[in-house]
Amino acid sequence: MNSTPHATQSLLDHVGHTDSMVTGVLYLLLALSLLTWFLIIYKGLELWRARRANEEYAKQFWDSTDAVLFLKNSAAGSAACPLALLTKTGVSAVEHYQSHYSDPNDAAKHINNITETLTRALRQSIQDQVTHFEAGLGVLATIGNTAPFVGLFGTVVGIMLALEGIAGSGSADLNVVAGPIGEALVATAAGIACAIPAVVAYNSFLRRLKVFSNALDSFAYDLLSHLASERAVKALGQGAVSTETR
Repeated sequence: MNSTPHATQSLLDHVGHTDSMVTGVLYLLLALSLLTWFLIIYKGLELWRARRANEEYAKQFWDSTDAVLFLKNSAAGSAACPLALLTKTGVSAVEHYQSHYSDPNDAAKHINNITETLTRALRQSIQDQVTHFEAGLGVLATIGNTAPFVGLFGTVVGIMLALEGIAGSGSADLNVVAGPIGEALVATAAGIACAIPAVVAYNSFLRRLKVFSNALDSFAYDLLSHLASERAVKALGQGAVSTETR
């Protein structure tokens, strides 16, 4: 009846006498685990918000009766989602290009040049946004790859110290060996427990980022076809000139 309290007290005694190096490894793994879960929650919410915002923006775009006017108006506002930021970059590129012409009505002759300018600007914007959303994934990958080895290091050190203690006591009884060895093996379990969520989250976020990048690429083609049209070039060129006149 009293075996459970005695076992609990024995475990507490072993933890209290854990070597400082093994204890440091366990605290390091705890810190890495907390960092992993923070990144999982933060990146998960960030990608979820971006996906929801993109879906809403794309729906408004396709439901609009005048795509060029919608793109022009949305670019004038604050970029609330990645697609809106992509639109703002494209519109700004066209307006900047148009501002170099004395007569904006002649911009239709330069559609090819504007298309090249737009393509470069949109490609750079996509790369910048993907790079932004990739932040933190390298940390997850590093934790997933190194945490098991950190735990194994703590186990090896713990076993070595446990064996030294056993040799010093001159007793190899199971009750003497099981406690220190089991205590040392906790570090390996902690390392694996820390690495598994990091690896799973990294692979999941990598796939979601690929879907996110494909969505940006797909919308960029539609954006390019609308903004590089003669009507859009004239409309955005007039907007650029009126803004400069003010």
